Amino acid sequence: MGSSLKLFTVRGIDIRLHMTFPLILLWAAFQFGLASGAGLTGAMFGVTAVSLLFVLITLHELGHSFVAQHYGAPVKQIILSPIGGVAQLMRMPEKPVEEFVIAIAGPAVNLALAGLMWGTAVLFNIDLGSPLRVLMGYGGVTGSALFTYIFVYNIFLAVFNLIPAFPMDGGRVFRSLLAMRLDYVRATRIAAAVGRGVAILMGIYGLFNGGIFMVLIAVFIFSGATQEERLVRLRGSLRGYTVQQSYSPSAYQISPYHNLQHVVDFMLIGGQSSFPVSQGELYVGFLTRGRLEQALQTRGRHTWISDVMRRDVRPVSLTTDIYEVQQRLDSEQLDALPVVENGRCLGLITRRNIQELYRLSQIAPGSLPKVQSA
Repeated sequence: MGSSLKLFTVRGIDIRLHMTFPLILLWAAFQFGLASGAGLTGAMFGVTAVSLLFVLITLHELGHSFVAQHYGAPVKQIILSPIGGVAQLMRMPEKPVEEFVIAIAGPAVNLALAGLMWGTAVLFNIDLGSPLRVLMGYGGVTGSALFTYIFVYNIFLAVFNLIPAFPMDGGRVFRSLLAMRLDYVRATRIAAAVGRGVAILMGIYGLFNGGIFMVLIAVFIFSGATQEERLVRLRGSLRGYTVQQSYSPSAYQISPYHNLQHVVDFMLIGGQSSFPVSQGELYVGFLTRGRLEQALQTRGRHTWISDVMRRDVRPVSLTTDIYEVQQRLDSEQLDALPVVENGRCLGLITRRNIQELYRLSQIAPGSLPKVQSA
């Protein structure tokens, strides 16, 4: 989390600012201040307007997040960066209807807010002026101009996010509609291809019109579409294989009464970086590489494992689906998980094990029979 700063938490969801976020505030101060000739007052107007814009973006992402939580999909955090916000779901519900509702929830929040603001403008006789002039920076630095700026950007956020460019909201809506009739992997492939096509067009337009943020958004869309397609293909390939088919039963297990020097020796001998901790055959904890390195720096090599091992790492069983393991490794930022049956530690399942399984499944699919339906 070193690249972002936590602001607050809503319903268990961390709202965080990316370390590059101040760049958008500097841009706003320059654009509305020096570039427009409005000086310090304009700069303050720009910073205020963009800050309020990111309040809207946060509400947009919370719309996605609350609906995802309703469907049982945990949300890790929301990251705000100069090019917008991203709600990081631990997993996306696989039912196309649920993905559709989650995707549409963000733009729906913005349209609802725009409706409330329009009603407020009518009720209190607020002059919305010329929205186009405000967006171009010619609306002045008045309160009504600020209100108009936020009102118009609410609508813009909803409409822009509904462009069918995966992985934006519109792309996810498009993918969910395709998945109602097509295989999920094929639906993702089509949606990702459309997203990359839109990203290329956006990038070309931004390059020839000086739109640096348009170019950045295009890069985000292109890379996001490619990554999502890769992940869905991975899921399609791994789904149906179990831990029993790929774990390492010969992995080193350590005792709570080993010290850190013993672990370093095991690591150097076998190249293993995470260790199940067992008392007899009973699983009692897990020592990750990160915890080991931290303990070596702060406590020293003679520290007992029982003092530094993690007790919060939930083990997997022999019948756990490999894709579920892959998701947990990613979401919990681990390189391995302990394999346990009836309290007895059997070994370790690592990223390397999964990569090897995936490679072999691509080379010779029939040699590794799936033990459950995908």
